Amino acid sequence: MFAERALELARQVVHTQADAVGRAATLLVTTLRDGGVVNAFGSGHSEAIAMEIAHRAGGLVATNRLSLRDLVRYGGAPADILTPELERDPAIAQRIYDLAPVDPRDLFVIISSSGVNGSVVELATLVKDKGHPLIALTSVRHSNQMASRHPSGRKLLDLADVVLDNGAPYGDAILELPGGGTYGAVSTITSALLAQLMVTQAVEMLVELGETPPVYLSANVTGGDEHNQAMEARYAGRLRRGA
Repeated sequence: MFAERALELARQVVHTQADAVGRAATLLVTTLRDGGVVNAFGSGHSEAIAMEIAHRAGGLVATNRLSLRDLVRYGGAPADILTPELERDPAIAQRIYDLAPVDPRDLFVIISSSGVNGSVVELATLVKDKGHPLIALTSVRHSNQMASRHPSGRKLLDLADVVLDNGAPYGDAILELPGGGTYGAVSTITSALLAQLMVTQAVEMLVELGETPPVYLSANVTGGDEHNQAMEARYAGRLRRGA
């Protein structure tokens, strides 16, 4: 049952988001051709989608993954700051931005299915205030049924240049329990699909322009390490490859 429902939703997303995916891919191509880097941020389970975009075999080299853990890894904050409630704090967004190796030419992809938590909305606000293009990957249905947790009352989808709607329902899960409630979360599946559609279309556009896309090979194939190191050398000082 879950597989059928998830596949049905995935097909819907491919159809309904085709135009948005094309516009997002165009932003990626423009950024890459200008020498920019793609910075992906997600908190909670949305971090998995940032990992799908940044430093991924078959994906773009010019990428960085930002996360709440950057406050500890690069900012010297104590590890016990990493509580489930941290993503709701708008004050941490400036620190995450400041700790990143950001260039004015860079683009941001911010992933949040709810799109309402303070850190997400504040980072999106900072990104737009700094003049960066912003792609949001969110659930429009879920976000529209939530009140913003940011003092401005805005949500992620209010700030983005392009919104990719993962189609997930309110609460994320798609199967109903007999006594009430739902199970079987789907946003990670459809968000990963949208992320790959966006990236692969950007690569195809670069090929059509006669350019060699900066794409990673798997580190687990012969010559992968050498290829990847040569590609990363093009962005010396711009990429952050922490664990």
